Amino acid sequence: MSKQIIRTDRAPQAIGTYSQAVRVGDTLYLSGQIPLVPETMELIDGDMEAQIRRVFDNLRGVAEAAGGSLADIVKLNVFLTDLAHFALVNQVMADYFEVPYPARAAIGVAALPKGAAVEMDGILVLGD
Repeated sequence: MSKQIIRTDRAPQAIGTYSQAVRVGDTLYLSGQIPLVPETMELIDGDMEAQIRRVFDNLRGVAEAAGGSLADIVKLNVFLTDLAHFALVNQVMADYFEVPYPARAAIGVAALPKGAAVEMDGILVLGD
């Protein structure tokens, strides 16, 4: 099995022992993204909508660095410290995705790195 490590400056650098993404064949595994601004590595200023948008922008940066796009995501995992934001995730997600939508899970968690309120990861299938 050959692994290709994906790295881009369009998303925050890893803050631990992981890669932004790993490609194996036509499958790309995106590491979790929180609403860090890539240039500053600080959480974005703003409300929850701004945080969700920053996460999608970070995921898009990594996907595009691998030659894909958000449209190639087949599975998206959303982690929220407050599930009351679930409807807002759906609303913002509609600005980034078109039908057919990826499979998805939304999970309530007690805490996320750096005190973030949202984190997302995903799996893409690249190719045709």
